[in-house]
Amino acid sequence: MTDRYADGMTVRRAVLGDAHVDRAEAAKTDYDVPFQTLITESAWGNVWASDAIPRRERSMLTLALLAGTGNFEEIPMHVRAATRTGASRSDIMEAFQHVAVYAGVPKANHAIKLAKQVWAELDASEAQA
Repeated sequence: MTDRYADGMTVRRAVLGDAHVDRAEAAKTDYDVPFQTLITESAWGNVWASDAIPRRERSMLTLALLAGTGNFEEIPMHVRAATRTGASRSDIMEAFQHVAVYAGVPKANHAIKLAKQVWAELDASEAQA
């Protein structure tokens, strides 16, 4: 295990939570180990581990980029992560407003729909706690 991998795993757990990372680790197969290593080292151990900008802003950038490029599948995961990095719901909505202007209203609209679904789930689980 490289230092970058170890750092990446630490940041990944801090941002996404242990439960998410444990599920992802349990789902790994021999086929995707190289890919999982790549994203842990590069995305989490290099980009997310950098202290050049705070994680809150990194979360908002990530959400805007995912929405702007139409990569909606990871938006719910990163909306959940944004709560761990200090981004408020208003912050996330501001990021999606930028998406609407610079990348298209339909993309922002879909991202907002996904965020609202996540927030409803979070609110429901808080109400049960």
